[in-house]
Amino acid sequence: MNAADSSPAQSSLAPPSPAPSSPARRPGRAGRRAWLATSLALALLGAAAVVGAAVTAADARTGAADAGAPTAGSTPGSMSGSAPGTASVAGPARTADDLPAGALADATWIATTAATTEVPERALRAYAGAALAVGASHPGCGLGWNGLAAVGLVESVHGTIDGGVLLDDGTSRPRVVGVPLDGDGVAAIGDTDGGRWDGDTTWDRAVGPLQVIPTTWVEHGTDGDGDGVADPFQVDDAALTAARYLCDAGGDLTTPEGWTAALAAYNADADYARRVTQAAQDYAQGRPATG
Repeated sequence: MNAADSSPAQSSLAPPSPAPSSPARRPGRAGRRAWLATSLALALLGAAAVVGAAVTAADARTGAADAGAPTAGSTPGSMSGSAPGTASVAGPARTADDLPAGALADATWIATTAATTEVPERALRAYAGAALAVGASHPGCGLGWNGLAAVGLVESVHGTIDGGVLLDDGTSRPRVVGVPLDGDGVAAIGDTDGGRWDGDTTWDRAVGPLQVIPTTWVEHGTDGDGDGVADPFQVDDAALTAARYLCDAGGDLTTPEGWTAALAAYNADADYARRVTQAAQDYAQGRPATG
């Protein structure tokens, strides 16, 4: 969701508000039909476009770097029928059982793609690694780095919202904490974590660069950086958690229906779907996002 009163985005991994002047509420039946129509139209529009770029991983066992690592605009294989935010995963990708998700992507590809898309390298490493990891754990999903990057942009500007800085360790300074979920234009969710994650003992708040609410983190939180701790404020952990959540919610994200369902589970607002979809398409084309 967009920032409201200088607060970061909320997803449903945290309930959202599409604009400071127009906080979102869960749509009724008519609103949900309108959202579905809008999102499907966006997905079908994107299906005819170049929608993803492959990420390659270095093979640490052999020390072989992928000299042919694609740039952000390349599309190995047929992307026909793909929805925005999906990509084939090429190269000797390995799972987080071998390396932490944040270490899976090829360094040359990261540097090149970050330069063309203006996604911070540290965030891009997390998104690309998570996409590679779910390519192994959820082989039928098809979620691409660009889809995750689009969510990260809309949720928290890749952990840098309101002038924040994403550090080398994958955490943001200051921490990204959303507005209280007190029912005022957002869902009403009383405190569930004793303030452990969000510092609020009255209401829950979405936390971290991917804006996950505490109850969702308890259920889905995943360690993406290999330190043995699942931390919603750490971008590798947050990106891998969000990737798995999207794949579980949408199934096959290379279809318009799957892409639509994944975004609806993350945030049911139509404007949110539009912005994420546009950003995913921009990133796939190797340019800064306008979504």
